[in-house]
Amino acid sequence: MAILIDEPRWPNHGRLWGHLVSDSDLAELHAFAAAAGLPRRAFDQDHYDYPDSHRDALVAQGAALVDRRELVRRLAASGLRVPHRRRTPHGPASHGPTSHGPTSHGPTSDG
Repeated sequence: MAILIDEPRWPNHGRLWGHLVSDSDLAELHAFAAAAGLPRRAFDQDHYDYPDSHRDALVAQGAALVDRRELVRRLAASGLRVPHRRRTPHGPASHGPTSHGPTSHGPTSDG
């Protein structure tokens, strides 16, 4: 049971964004994100987008910083991964960056 983040690298709204996931269950993920002050709107079906300004605080709170391939591998192994083909729109900008960061791509194993 772990909370994982990847390095923020997706640009939007003048900052970089990363992904926050759980390798065990969504309840753990939502609780961690709430404690970190991330809004629920930052959740995108299997992950939260987080701004680079939160990186150090997330690690201090207990998130493990892993590379994006490890994050995707562990998310998929948990059974929580929502493949692109099964993603559903969750807002007006579901196929592009939203006001809280990029969400349409989800954690990817490719650059």
